[in-house]
Amino acid sequence: MQGNKNAIISQLQKDLLLWQGFKPPQSHADAIGLGPVESAFPNGVFPVGSIHEFVSENPEQAAASSGFMAGLLASLMRSGQACLWISVSRKLFPPALKAFGVEPDRILFADLRQEKDVLWAMEEALKCNGLAAVVGELHEIDFIQSRRLQLAVEKSKVTGFVIRNNSRSPGATACAARWRIRPAPSEQEEGMPGVGFPRWKVELLKVRNGNPGAWLIEWSAGRFMPAQKLAQKSLHERAKERKTG
Repeated sequence: MQGNKNAIISQLQKDLLLWQGFKPPQSHADAIGLGPVESAFPNGVFPVGSIHEFVSENPEQAAASSGFMAGLLASLMRSGQACLWISVSRKLFPPALKAFGVEPDRILFADLRQEKDVLWAMEEALKCNGLAAVVGELHEIDFIQSRRLQLAVEKSKVTGFVIRNNSRSPGATACAARWRIRPAPSEQEEGMPGVGFPRWKVELLKVRNGNPGAWLIEWSAGRFMPAQKLAQKSLHERAKERKTG
């Protein structure tokens, strides 16, 4: 009897996810490559066709969010589609995107005068299914505004990213996930000059139908990797992996 109840509850949970637009993965290729972070999402897959909110409290966190997001865009744009990046005070240095496998000429930058124009342009761009993603830099966004963005992507299946720079209070939004990305010290290879590969303290503060959590992630060999896993590898293994990556 208990087994039947569990089966019914499990099926209802699957049905609810389908009704809300979360489809089970068709293959391993559906994964975006976030490792343990990705398992926090419904069905263990990063939800494309949704709005993701990145909150930052200072310029350092904003820069970290942009870098981490570049890694996400590398996966979303691998089919050849373009991305639109909208802001009023852009700090991103486009050539830096190449470090994450993104060609700068595939990013269209729109630098506007007012944040209300950013919201309008973002909503309109998210309706264009020819784009892989749309990024909008804002200070504040309320529930109604975020709901309008979410409704736009539910039809187009374009992925939207909202970077909230120096936000006073996150408040409630309709976004599928709320992230906080903090810079983390890189690990320098023994006997090698310079600095190591980018690292972030990745926090999922809120995720619809998922499990919030925190992870230490590194961009290595052209992909995201958990730093804990990297620590278990020998220096020789890591050097070989990066050469082939």
